Amino acid sequence: MTKDELISRMKGYEWTDFECKRAQRDVPKDAYSTVSAFANTQGGWLLFGVTEKNGMLEASGVDPDAFDRVQNAFLTTLRAGQKLNQIINATPYVYDIDGKRILAFHIPELERHRKPVYLNGNPWDSYIRRAARDERVTDSELQRFLRDSSHSTWDSEGVPEAEVEKCLDIETLKWYQELFYRRNPEQRPVDDPSEFLQEWNFLINQNGKRVLTRAAILLFGHDRYVRGLLPRPVLDYQRIDTRFDAWSADERWHDRMVFEENLFKTWRGLVAKYSRIAEHPFKVDPATMRRNDDPPDYIAFREATINVLIHQDYGDHNRKASLKWFTDRLIFWNPGDAFATKAQLLESNEKDIRNPLIVNAFRRIGLSDQAGTGIRSILRNWRELGRRPPLINNDKAGKAFELILLQAPLMSEAIQRFLKSLDINLTTEEAALLAIASIQPLLDVTDAAMASGSNLALALHALEHLCNQKLLIARDNSTYSLTELVRSRLEQAEQAEFMEKQVTGQVTGQVDAWKFDVLTACIDPKKGMEIQEIIGIKHRETFQRNYLDVLLEQGLLVRTIVDKPRSRLQRYKTTEQGQTFLKQNRQ
Repeated sequence: MTKDELISRMKGYEWTDFECKRAQRDVPKDAYSTVSAFANTQGGWLLFGVTEKNGMLEASGVDPDAFDRVQNAFLTTLRAGQKLNQIINATPYVYDIDGKRILAFHIPELERHRKPVYLNGNPWDSYIRRAARDERVTDSELQRFLRDSSHSTWDSEGVPEAEVEKCLDIETLKWYQELFYRRNPEQRPVDDPSEFLQEWNFLINQNGKRVLTRAAILLFGHDRYVRGLLPRPVLDYQRIDTRFDAWSADERWHDRMVFEENLFKTWRGLVAKYSRIAEHPFKVDPATMRRNDDPPDYIAFREATINVLIHQDYGDHNRKASLKWFTDRLIFWNPGDAFATKAQLLESNEKDIRNPLIVNAFRRIGLSDQAGTGIRSILRNWRELGRRPPLINNDKAGKAFELILLQAPLMSEAIQRFLKSLDINLTTEEAALLAIASIQPLLDVTDAAMASGSNLALALHALEHLCNQKLLIARDNSTYSLTELVRSRLEQAEQAEFMEKQVTGQVTGQVDAWKFDVLTACIDPKKGMEIQEIIGIKHRETFQRNYLDVLLEQGLLVRTIVDKPRSRLQRYKTTEQGQTFLKQNRQ
């Protein structure tokens, strides 16, 4: 983190990976809770010598006489392995801001086998980082950490009480064997079910007895044995024929199916659901459950759905995976975070996975891309459709993974006109990066890879090329944005487009629509950036002037912190007048 990045972060925004302590002369006791939270979640920066005042952060400095003592005491404790159960290799930095010396420590996220990190020898004294707070783990959260830290995987454990002859759904197993040998003709054919399962470690020797693994039951088991092993659904499918922002959890779905059968039957059922409402209608080979001309939307759906089935935490019996299909997005959610970071998910290499037996079973019959390429395949195919990049929320604190496929187009009319006006040949990937940079104020290499569907190295190369063309500018070592000239030209194009539609009468219904969407969403208070995303406006200034300020002036929205408009905790809530507007305009 550079000095400029530090100053930027101190301007009052809420950061999940950024925590400040006054620490003028001593190490605060709660600093170690923050260390535990960062190490258990996604890592972060812990600063000494920063104070919050009037909702803003300012440099107060560590006392010069105590500076070395505070730094040495903190680092020694982290490396002693006594206060904390794991040795933490924090990297120290020193910054000088307005003559005040600030101590900064980067706390890395630890590998899953070293989690949870806890205090005073007590596993229940573990913390996670959530919404810029350190929270002590609950019993169920601790159990998730302990399950993930095990060197033996949940799906490879044997189930001694499960009888092979009774548990297996022979129809599913025969279907699988046919696909397996069709795809792997070099393998020696094995017809006997037990011998086949033992060949691929679904049937193991345990205490002198052959027993089925949990993976075998989940993949090939009869429905009632699947339910006996997993006392909650495999997946909850819901089709909701409305926009996400206009939907309330109290409203009924339009089609729903709760899957409580083995994973292959669940997959086949989901494909049947998809084939009825797919953007490009198609027929699936009933034998292979695949089609010959896989279009981008189907490939993205296939990879996202199988990702939910093979990577979820099946040891978590309290939360079920879900697929919610709205008119403007598909939301895939599963219990169990990815062990890799978002950046690592974009690289084509082997990754640490939760359910290796289940994962490999799908891959052996071609129902998933090769190891390490699934997310990239989703991104690449979604870009081919011309849509905004999918959103990934790898929730390390909540141990959950969410993938959202947005149906909105990436290229607005304004950005398309701007690109045509350039006397520069841009690749499809580079044009996509400019489009996403017009939507969000800052872009890092991971964002660029998500938008272009490429790996990190290619994304970085494209960013540097756009900088050389004076279309982007590097704001610091890791983030980029549109140049002021480009942003100004885009804003003018956007305003011209708005006025053109207003003159032709096309915009009236849209104005009511965005107001309706925002006011509906803000029944529960929302951040400004969340509202901006709901409207789909790219430029912060345009959003503030033409949308947010309008709602505030009309009394339809109100700030939750009235006396501190720029507070990092600021939210916006629909007023009674706004709720009246909703009732009068609800269709």
